Amino acid sequence: MKLLTELKEKAKSIKSQITALYYVGMNEKLPLITRSLIVITVAYALSPVDLIPDFIPILGYLDDLILLPVLISLTIRSIPNDLMVKAKEEARQNPISLKKNWKAGIIVILVWVSLISILVYKLVRV
Repeated sequence: MKLLTELKEKAKSIKSQITALYYVGMNEKLPLITRSLIVITVAYALSPVDLIPDFIPILGYLDDLILLPVLISLTIRSIPNDLMVKAKEEARQNPISLKKNWKAGIIVILVWVSLISILVYKLVRV
């Protein structure tokens, strides 16, 4: 029971952090690299496509358990503390509830495919 409670709390914390990143990402004063990292992190968190599909035993969930918290941590470290504090407060006051949107899901998939294609092209060209 304790483990389940801890996992629920961790999931709630991650959801809150993603919401805060969404809000802080709207600040145009952030450097482009930081805003890009925010977009990547939020997109990965909301993406229906995983780096390692969940149907692969153990490994499928490890990318969510390891990669997402690492991305969140790196992203938060690149944001000035005062902006992050304000964003966390806004996330607490105005949580975002997402509805299932297949059109948005298709767009996210297309973005991931495009990013992977660009990466593969750059690696092959080297």
